[in-house]
Amino acid sequence: MAVVAENFIEQIINQELESGKVSSVQTRFPPEPNGYLHIGHAKSLCINFGIKEKYKGKCNLFFDDTNPSKEKTEFVDAIKKDIEWLGFKWDKQTFASDYFEDIYNFAIELIKMGKAFVCDLSAEEISKNRGTLTEKGKESPYRNRSIEENLKLFTEMREGKYADGEKCLRAKIDMASPNINMRDPVIYRILRQTHHRTGDKWCIYPMYDYAHPICDYMQGVTHSICTLEFEDHRPLYDWVGITLGFVNKPRQIEFARLNVTNLVMSKRYLKKLVEEGAVDGWDDPRMPTLAGIRNRGIPAEALKDFCGRIGVAKANSEVQISYLDAVTREYLNLHAERVMGVLKPLKVTITNYEGEEKLKFDVNPNLEGVQRDIDFSKEIYIDRDDFSLNPPPKYFRLKKDGYVRLKNAYIIKCDEVTLDEKGEVVELKCTYFPDSKSGSDTSGIKVKGVIQWVNAKTAVPIEVRKYEYLLKDEEYAGQDFSERMNYDSVHKFNGLVEPYVLENEDKSFQVLRTGYFKVLETKDGKVLSEIVALKDNFNK
Repeated sequence: MAVVAENFIEQIINQELESGKVSSVQTRFPPEPNGYLHIGHAKSLCINFGIKEKYKGKCNLFFDDTNPSKEKTEFVDAIKKDIEWLGFKWDKQTFASDYFEDIYNFAIELIKMGKAFVCDLSAEEISKNRGTLTEKGKESPYRNRSIEENLKLFTEMREGKYADGEKCLRAKIDMASPNINMRDPVIYRILRQTHHRTGDKWCIYPMYDYAHPICDYMQGVTHSICTLEFEDHRPLYDWVGITLGFVNKPRQIEFARLNVTNLVMSKRYLKKLVEEGAVDGWDDPRMPTLAGIRNRGIPAEALKDFCGRIGVAKANSEVQISYLDAVTREYLNLHAERVMGVLKPLKVTITNYEGEEKLKFDVNPNLEGVQRDIDFSKEIYIDRDDFSLNPPPKYFRLKKDGYVRLKNAYIIKCDEVTLDEKGEVVELKCTYFPDSKSGSDTSGIKVKGVIQWVNAKTAVPIEVRKYEYLLKDEEYAGQDFSERMNYDSVHKFNGLVEPYVLENEDKSFQVLRTGYFKVLETKDGKVLSEIVALKDNFNK
């Protein structure tokens, strides 16, 4: 059995367990309910719940709902559905709003310690006075208010005596700190917005950087695993816990977030796409949201395998989307049933065939001997792309006076081509060879081409959708998402599939020589939606 190397997060946890610094391990997955989860969150989910499983610990689902202007119960429900789809089980569901009273009381403690003050500067003035990486910040003129005055003003903030933005509560740390996040950061602001859980009970809300370490501590989190953009915020995370005297303060560890070429990895811009109607909702199969990925038909197991293969790193990098396609294709190749379907139907009449019969069809080459029945008769459809009036050299599909094998059926020869008034091919008349039946061929006819087909009598018409990536490729890196949008990312065909496909809508299929698909319920009815193409361009 292969030995899997520990990642740097596991190395840290192992050291702390061995030293006795921690006796058990608890993580949390902390989404803000202001949108749907995307593929980047899948990596965080795999890390946090993977640690829980490896160390037989706990992992909470923690909703950071400290900004009521953007948060909805709809997003809470969508997030829970996505996590359940991936197969993860949280130990406890918690919200930052569960701890609002505690967070407020801790702010009172900071004021009493002389570590927080009420500031009357506007957000613009605070930003202007914060300084730069080379220049220290300027202290607020309200920084030295007395403890008594700060307590009075902060109580009045909660009581709603001041307008939004009129005052805020700031931590008193160091305006000369080389880390700008430590220059007297705002920890409470006045915001009159109805909260999705607490309604209008509060008109002041804590900032994430302040609430985050308190909520982690109160949940019993030992390791707060987050992405690299929070690395510069770690000193503030530690300052809150140390200043408030937390025993067994949680440890924050940062890892590189998942960036994938050709995918929109910004929740803000994903929301914009939905609101502007550029996509058919958060679960559009082109979207990198977990809802979109699920709708696309990418199996949860394949997505988790992808996250596991790319590993856990300390430095940001970008993964080729072709790698995700390759992992998905590899999984579906092993597990997806094969079916017959044609995207561009062309009628074929087999002039010397009479009656109907059931033929044996191989379900999956990886499942040797597993077959099912398919219908065959004298009228079938093949894909228009499998016939050519003027074939190039080494063309092994069907042509006038040429031969081809119908998959799991017979060899046929094209005898006659019917054209319409525009010169387009509308029907082929062919003969078949009874002794060329697949599995018992004694015809002696040698053919190199094998094509799929559907029985005309039983085939089901369905709209088939194939997709391109939502963003143009990486050569456009650095441009705004709006400049990289691929507005021609859906291609629709009026195809035909065997009825077995619609009888098994919950399955993913490989439509032979076409791609992997699933039946998707849309506002336009049921469609056959592409999961991933057959062609693999990824250089392993």
